[in-house]
Amino acid sequence: MSQKSLHLRLGIVASLFALFLVLYAIPSFVFAPSNVGNIILSPKFWPFVLAGLTGIVGLSLIFNAMTAASDAPFEDEEDVHPEGSAPWMRLGALAVIMMITMVALPRLGMVWTTMLAFAACAFLFRTRHPKAALVCAVVVPLLLYAFFAHVAGVAVPQGDFVRLP
Repeated sequence: MSQKSLHLRLGIVASLFALFLVLYAIPSFVFAPSNVGNIILSPKFWPFVLAGLTGIVGLSLIFNAMTAASDAPFEDEEDVHPEGSAPWMRLGALAVIMMITMVALPRLGMVWTTMLAFAACAFLFRTRHPKAALVCAVVVPLLLYAFFAHVAGVAVPQGDFVRLP
């Protein structure tokens, strides 16, 4: 499969999925009260934003496929698939991380549990940037907590041991 045809197919699928979300799925299955004062706090706002971004990415992939000069074959970094039990071991480890996350959520709270789960997944998948992964594992949940707890006024589940302000 060439890179041009891959981009074209992915672009078409992403664009059709975005249309499905905008025209049917979000209006039918996402319910929002009519008295929401701030549009950003509406339950329908962020699904529409994500659907719009999906449509933009899909259209840009289609545009890229149409304007590409050559039809070069797709080159993957690894031509051979890993052999043996390593992929199954990683899949099993990911399932264990998910189970531990579900058990830890009520005890540690959402912020601390997501920090640990993010870091564990980053090292499980052997990231090339471990320092950036650790920084993101700490900063992203804290920023999300700050936004939802202090700006949006949404209660974020806290743990039994450490409570955030």
